[in-house]
Amino acid sequence: MASVKNKNSKPEVNLRKALFAKGLRYRIHVKNLPGHPDVVFPRYQAVIFIHGCFWHHHGCKHGNLPATNTSFWRKKFHENVLRDRQNIAKLKRLGWRVKVIWSCQLKNRQKVYSDESLQDIMKWLVGVKFSEPSAR
Repeated sequence: MASVKNKNSKPEVNLRKALFAKGLRYRIHVKNLPGHPDVVFPRYQAVIFIHGCFWHHHGCKHGNLPATNTSFWRKKFHENVLRDRQNIAKLKRLGWRVKVIWSCQLKNRQKVYSDESLQDIMKWLVGVKFSEPSAR
C-alpha cells in the first residue's frame, strides 16, 4: 500500500487544471488543515477533497469490497470513512466549507471541463462569498 499514489492523481490534476482555467487560484495539500485537503481556497474559506472511490469506499463500481481478505478490507474502509468524517467535522468547526468529489466523477478530462460538475463547483465556491448585500 506504500506505493499507492495519494497526491496529484489524474482526477485531482484534471480538476485543478479546470479550476485554474476558470481563473480560480488555490493551494494544494495544506498540511496544517485536518485531512490535508486536496484543493484549498483560502479566499473563500473552502476546501475540496477528491476521494478515490476504492480507498474511501464509494458506492460506485470502483468502490467494491475485494473478494479476498475481506475482514482486513472492511476494517480498513471503515477506518478511512470514519477519519474522513472526523476531518470534515473539524474543518467545519474551524469555519471551512467542505466539498467532497469522487474520483469517478473526474476520470475523463473532457468531462471535467465541459460537465455541469465544474459549474456546480464554481457556484458552490463563489456563490456564498459574493452574494448580494442585504438591504438596510
